[in-house]
Order: sequence, then C-alpha cells, then structure tokens
Amino acid sequence: MSKLLRKPEKREITQGVTLVQEVTAENSQLEYVEFKLVEIAPGAKFSELLGKQECCIVALTGKINVTDHEETFKNLGTRESVFEKVPTDSVYVSNDRRFEIEAVTQARVALCYSPSKKQLPTRLIKAADIGIENRGILNNKRTVHNILPDSDPSANSLLVVEVYTESGNWSSYPPHKHDRDNLPDESFLEETYYHEMNPQQGFVFQRVYTDDRSLDETMTVESGDVVIVPSGYHPVGVPDGYTSYYLNVMAGPTRIWKFYNDPDHEWIVKR
Repeated sequence: MSKLLRKPEKREITQGVTLVQEVTAENSQLEYVEFKLVEIAPGAKFSELLGKQECCIVALTGKINVTDHEETFKNLGTRESVFEKVPTDSVYVSNDRRFEIEAVTQARVALCYSPSKKQLPTRLIKAADIGIENRGILNNKRTVHNILPDSDPSANSLLVVEVYTESGNWSSYPPHKHDRDNLPDESFLEETYYHEMNPQQGFVFQRVYTDDRSLDETMTVESGDVVIVPSGYHPVGVPDGYTSYYLNVMAGPTRIWKFYNDPDHEWIVKR
C-alpha cells in the first residue's frame, strides 16, 4: 500500500461542507506542509482558527466569500473547472486568526498550510495579479500560475503554484528535488501535489525516489488524488489524450525554491 498516494475520502464535517482530502503532520511524513480540500454547498460555511500557521485559501472552482472578521472579500473565484486554464483568486491568512469561507455557488476550495513565525497581514491575491509562466521545450512543456511564489515576500514559509501539463508531456522534469538545506544550490522544501485530469477518467504517472532508492515509488495517479513528497525527485508523466492539472504546496525552513536536477537526466535540459 502506498504511503505517498492519498485517495479522496469524502466525509461531511458540517452541514453542506465535505472534507475531501486532509494531509496533516499527524497522518503523514510531513513537518512543514499540510493540505485540505473541501467542497462547500451554496450558503454553507467553513470556519477554522489558525494557530502558529499560515494558510493560502485557493478558490479552485465556484464562487466564495472569505473573511478573517476584520477584512472580507466577496465573490472570489473565476472558473467552474480548473481546466478553463485561467488564474483564480486566493486569500492569504496567518497566525492566530479565524477565517470563514462561505460558498456563493457550489465551490471546491484548497487550503494550503505551513508553519508561520509571525502574523502577517491578511491579503487578497487577485487572479489578475497572478503571474503566468510557460516552462520547458519539446515534450517537457507546462504552464504555471504563480499564486504565492518565493518572489512574493508576503508569506513566512508557504509557496503555492498551479501547473498545467498537456497531453504527452512530462512535468517536474527532468527529475528534480529540493530536500537538502544546502543554499545557494538547493533548498529543503516538502511538497504536496493535488491532481485533476481532463477528461476526468484520465490518469498520470508520478515517481518519487531518492538517490539511494531508500524511497522509490511509482504511482498511478487519478483525478482528486494527492501525492506527498517528503523528499526525493518527483517527475510526472501525462499520457496521450489527457491534460494534467496539479496544485503544488511547498514549505520548509527557508522560503526559497532552489532545486537540484537528477544528474543522470540533466543532459535533457542541455540539448
């Protein structure tokens, strides 16, 4: 049984609110990253009190209102499907605040957590302000929505991005890792991948492996699954006919993304 692959396990936690995925320090190998996915019915509310954590609330689909009881942001969300491939709205909230999410329409919301040393201002991350980046060449192409990149100083440790990979392409490739606190060459960042596919019945392959192969797992990943990356290289392959979407959450002791390519495969980027 996989220790890294999490299938959706839906359970209603309050009326109109369904918890679909939950990755915590208690139920995973991760210390710095936690992740939840909730589905909220119109008019229903989800509320949570943060301790010494920060949270990026991502309106994956549908429309929501978000408040920390000091600031309120209304009608957030720009799409009915992530495969509309347009950026969406998010809200950053940090330490010791209670936030509440109310669904305006049926909504799917990602909650991305990491440890936080100090309280920072609650902030709306508008879809219009999100940078869009195209990476790779040949069969190594993907499109990135930088929701909370390391170039944005308004978080303590959290990094959040969305990635689209087209049919027949590879992503997080050539295989790279970020599991050593060895700056400026490599940073230590744990990571989660929340996956969706289009059409929905599709799948991708994701491998997570270390140099010594003490961790080496290859997974068939379906829509709605989460893959946990505590360490190691973690490439994703997308079969013909399907488009891959994933939401990455990363965090570690230093908020910088410096990765190290697998030396056996680094020649690919030097062609």
